[in-house]
Amino acid sequence: MFHVESYAGNREENYEMLNKQLKALLEGETSQIANLANASALLNQFLNEVNWVGFYLMEEDDLVLGPFQGLPACVRIPVGRGVCGTAVKDKKTMLVEDVHQFPGHIACDAASRSEIVVPVLKDQKVIGVLDIDSPVTSRFDEIDKKHLERFVQALTEFL
Repeated sequence: MFHVESYAGNREENYEMLNKQLKALLEGETSQIANLANASALLNQFLNEVNWVGFYLMEEDDLVLGPFQGLPACVRIPVGRGVCGTAVKDKKTMLVEDVHQFPGHIACDAASRSEIVVPVLKDQKVIGVLDIDSPVTSRFDEIDKKHLERFVQALTEFL
């Protein structure tokens, strides 16, 4: 396994390799939980400077904790609340440079400083989110956003 920043290639190529690894890892598996668990483990191994990588899944009007890598987390997040709930409400990726400046941020891990949340859409409906936290302010950028959205699109084929 390699890290985005340390592999001998540029970040764009490294993310392309990550998506190939995801598809190879999930090929033939139909369990949503198993596929989300392996996807979070793959991202946790691949990304530098992250302290939480995981999924929240829609249950009625809340996001409920799904497979993840990291410290214990908030179990339930209402739609529209915090970064994850806002990503669901707006159906768009949230790229937050400093979570302490985000109105209504839900602090599950005091070490988190920046966050990216990508909605998981199936048939135009949000079924969950990919949530990644970092202890580093401004850890995520437009390259991460673009490629993590592609990662989620590829993952959705296996959900």
